[in-house]
Amino acid sequence: MPSAGDAKLLVDRKEVRLTNLQKPFWPERGITKGMLIQYYADVAPVLLPHVRDRAMVMKRYPNGAASAPFFMKRAPVPRPGWIRTCSIEHGSGNVIDFPVIDDVASLLWVINLGCIDLNQWYARCDDINRPDYLHFDLDPGPGATFDQVRESALIVREALEALKMKPLAKTSGSKGMHVYVPIVRGPLQKTVWTFAKALAVTLASRHPALMTSEYRKEKRPKGRVLVDYNQNRWGSTLASIYSVRPTPLATVSTPVEWSEVARGVHIEDFRLENVRDRIAKVGDLWTPLLSPKGRTDLGKFV
Repeated sequence: MPSAGDAKLLVDRKEVRLTNLQKPFWPERGITKGMLIQYYADVAPVLLPHVRDRAMVMKRYPNGAASAPFFMKRAPVPRPGWIRTCSIEHGSGNVIDFPVIDDVASLLWVINLGCIDLNQWYARCDDINRPDYLHFDLDPGPGATFDQVRESALIVREALEALKMKPLAKTSGSKGMHVYVPIVRGPLQKTVWTFAKALAVTLASRHPALMTSEYRKEKRPKGRVLVDYNQNRWGSTLASIYSVRPTPLATVSTPVEWSEVARGVHIEDFRLENVRDRIAKVGDLWTPLLSPKGRTDLGKFV
């Protein structure tokens, strides 16, 4: 990756213009915008299959990780003609053309806009109402520890496996953990949300000292882990696999083995500077999320 301030790259016959590559994005860690772009270029082979053919909600940090971000749904214009878009109606006939990251050129273009993490739609563009996975965002509330998050993740795993599902785990890269289940595409988003809510409420009722499913912050008990089912609602997103997060350590949302969760993995274990070595060693632990085999038919439960 060029180290100059601006550069033009030819990627698969597509010209990508990169700007302000030397701009400090994590000045206290010496990480520049160019280093962030280089990271995404390096992890593209394992990242792209997870975001390809999905609308991307852009969260832009034009002045680095510590700056105030802003959300952008509509693909900006002017833009390269090779950027594919996904048109989704958002009430009252308002159609938004989201960018889609199908290849390395599109990935670098989006990151160059100042996107630090990636937030893709849960369903693919050919049927935006029917997701192919469900998930739980385990978010520690005030007074809760990451030890409690790991304990909660193992409980969620046990409950899902009791239903013959095959859950996968990753750190959120921020404060919590994400547990995903690959499902057969078919049920509508609201149906997936309904199942996730029912399970979250059940688990929280069984483990009231550890978990809560109370979505309203003012009523949420302190020192609990929120089993956030509501992230399954239509139009919501979570930071994708291998996303760098705008944290002081430039931590990364990273797939983990359940044995690592049980042993005591930490958010800070996975950072921009070391995740590439981990991928080279263990590969993509989330390939089951991409496979047509082993998916749960959620229609049997709802």
